Amino acid sequence: MVGSSPTGWEDAVRDAIEKFSRSLWNLRIAEVKELDVKLDGKGGIVAYRAKIRISLKYDDWKREMGWKA
Repeated sequence: MVGSSPTGWEDAVRDAIEKFSRSLWNLRIAEVKELDVKLDGKGGIVAYRAKIRISLKYDDWKREMGWKA
């Protein structure tokens, strides 16, 4: 997952985690794998970007509610 922010890498990481948390739950650990910046034509920083890997706890809620696989 990649997050981005115009203000810094910490906010970019936060953005990526917020994206993950919209569709996944039981998130446990976020590991920053790569940091980079997007530049404009003159070499100015347009956006800070963070690539992260997420660890989560497996939850078999469908089976607990009686769903069949």
